[in-house]
Amino acid sequence: MEAGQRRSSTTAVALEALTKRFGRQRGIERVSLEVQAGEVLGFLGPNGAGKSTTIRLVVGLLLPTSGSVRVFGSDPRHDVSVRRRIGYLPGELALYPSLSGAELIGRVALMRGGVEPRRVDQLVERLRVELDRPIRALSKGNRQKVGLILAFMHQPDLLVLDEPSSGLDPLLQEEFEGLVRERVRDGATVFLSSHDLDEVDRVVDRVAIIRRGRLVGVDTLDQLRQRAPRLVEVRFAEPVDPTRILALPGVRALDANATELRLEVTGPLGELLQAVQPLGVADLTARPASLDAIFRSFYEDIPRGEEIHAY
Repeated sequence: MEAGQRRSSTTAVALEALTKRFGRQRGIERVSLEVQAGEVLGFLGPNGAGKSTTIRLVVGLLLPTSGSVRVFGSDPRHDVSVRRRIGYLPGELALYPSLSGAELIGRVALMRGGVEPRRVDQLVERLRVELDRPIRALSKGNRQKVGLILAFMHQPDLLVLDEPSSGLDPLLQEEFEGLVRERVRDGATVFLSSHDLDEVDRVVDRVAIIRRGRLVGVDTLDQLRQRAPRLVEVRFAEPVDPTRILALPGVRALDANATELRLEVTGPLGELLQAVQPLGVADLTARPASLDAIFRSFYEDIPRGEEIHAY
């Protein structure tokens, strides 16, 4: 997305030194972050890193241990008018199992003071939702569609979405992404947590990466890619001694022999190109880092299994 064309100077979400602890268990620690109106922020991290805790604080479902949350300038725990401007889809979606989709949507619409029926009908048609069956009889994907309708139907100014496309087939994922883009064109802000990195890559303006309860990176995808290692593959016409190449700053060998090199290169490629050029290069390819590679680079030094004790 083209963040620069949409952003205004209005801050939709402001977290300042936000901390939440669960007894001795880690929650989040001193998270400070601003999300501008009209922006789509991807909030990324592995299970247990603190994503859902942060999200519940943003929508006012948890009380911070310290620090502050402001949504459109107000505390969502105390300002009902602000909560009405939020559309929330939790990662652990719990719906009333005995109600049908139509009954649940009707009750939530009534609680919101009424929702335009035409808007609900449009969402039902686009997402192909089964409304007549009890929630307990629906598949995970169909329950997720009901959750999406509940989040989008009142045309909120802030969408807070935790794994929103979970259980959706590829065509409905495209439809969901279309709904996000439409809301943003109308001025809405989106706070999106997702493990689907392709989806994140397609819809977000910036990403914020959380690690062990602390924010470790916030930037646009373009800027993160520029700083991330690139994968470079070099094939030589004749066997060469790669020692000098592998000693270059910013170069790490993934696989190396006398005729082929697979390298991870951080920073400009100029020195590498100068080093290989006299050696008879038969082929050379350089690929930018994928979002998956960028994401993993923030976590590669964490011991296996460490995150499972976090919330």
